[in-house]
Amino acid sequence: MTADPYAASSSSTQSDAAHRPYREATDAHGRVYRIGETDRDILGHSRKLMVYLPWIAMMAISVFEYAYGSAEDTLSHAHGWTQSNTFWILSVWVFFQAGVAFPAGWLREKGVLTARTAMYAGSVMCLAGFLALSHLGNVWLAILGFGVVGGLGAGLVYATCINMVGKWFPERRGARTGFVNGGFAYGSLPFIFIFNYGFDTANYHRVLDLIGCYIVIVVFGCAFFFKDPPKNWWPSEVDPLTFSGSGKNAASLAKNPPAVRQFTPKEAIRTGMLPLMWLSIVLTAGVSIFGISFQVDYAKDVGFGPLVAASSMGVMAVINGIGRGVVGWLSDKWGRKSTLVFVIVVLGLAQFGVIWAGDVKSEWLFLFFAFLSGFGGGAFYPLFAALTPDYFGENYNASNYGLVYSGKLVSGLFGGGLGSMVVASWGYDGAYALAGGVSMVAAAIALLLRRPGHPAGVTEPQPAS
Repeated sequence: MTADPYAASSSSTQSDAAHRPYREATDAHGRVYRIGETDRDILGHSRKLMVYLPWIAMMAISVFEYAYGSAEDTLSHAHGWTQSNTFWILSVWVFFQAGVAFPAGWLREKGVLTARTAMYAGSVMCLAGFLALSHLGNVWLAILGFGVVGGLGAGLVYATCINMVGKWFPERRGARTGFVNGGFAYGSLPFIFIFNYGFDTANYHRVLDLIGCYIVIVVFGCAFFFKDPPKNWWPSEVDPLTFSGSGKNAASLAKNPPAVRQFTPKEAIRTGMLPLMWLSIVLTAGVSIFGISFQVDYAKDVGFGPLVAASSMGVMAVINGIGRGVVGWLSDKWGRKSTLVFVIVVLGLAQFGVIWAGDVKSEWLFLFFAFLSGFGGGAFYPLFAALTPDYFGENYNASNYGLVYSGKLVSGLFGGGLGSMVVASWGYDGAYALAGGVSMVAAAIALLLRRPGHPAGVTEPQPAS
């Protein structure tokens, strides 16, 4: 009598499943969750390390964007560059920093590029960027070194850190993503004051070289411990089918339920939601970059002293970073979309407030609206970073968020380079008024966002009592 090969195969499959350290659960939409393995089973330690290490790495690279404006005058004198030259160097940096997110994410998801390798490569490229800014007087070579190479390096680190925390905390990603993203702003604070008070043509080589070495050492050290969770992994303490488990996590899932399935980039685009998110981030990031690029110059133009100018940028950087963590936490309670619209409206109102402060020559009002501008100008980033996997799932998040974040490519051009043209034509008041109007349009677009796969009228599952 011949043995049934199918019976043997079935028996073997059941045996393999019995010995696996995890099980797979499928919800009503057909989405699969890998449950059973703890973070310690996979990493050998708590997944909290996948929050703190990306946060430290993000603080290290924050000097690129948020402190650059404070170094522009010294760089112009040292290398003989015009103000336009220094603005375009930053604009090119923004272009490549944002542009590398999607291809890097695609390579990671294909298994060609690991998180650790992306971080290693990024840290070395960041070092090369600062060495170029220090030693290359030719503006085109500086654009190539700092703008292109440094931008690619910072973009690799940024995208890897944001995606890492989103993968490890799928059930409560708002607060964690906001915390990590905040490091990209307030990590620059010491360098803002160094560039304003301890940076001149006599020491700029040494300062920039040391900053490059600092970045490569910190990022390289953090990268050694980076590791992605398995695809579809879900923490065992929360049931994704009923949302029962830890009270805080269950409440967050009720406000921000998981994506109905794992969307590939093409599928995410076809929902129409990813293009709307892209357009909204183009407009919002453009206003944010405009503020970063021109706030110190506007303060000086109005007649405020160098301490107020530097302090306003310091306030913006600190609140920009802290605000990212706060709104991430709020979005877990209020819902991601509602929090996003609120943040963009605050950013828009702050632009009009800056005009008012300048008109009445009030330094305190100026610092207050710098506070609001800093809050709104950074807080939207972690919200988009958390909203993307909320809508499209975690498995393709590196690519999907890379596409959303690529909107900053366009923002870098009209926020910095084109922003300088508007200032030249309309003055600071006209430019800030335009920025406020653009923010309001972005908020209106954000109101149109909805979670793909849930028709109107379908009630989201609620946490089990």
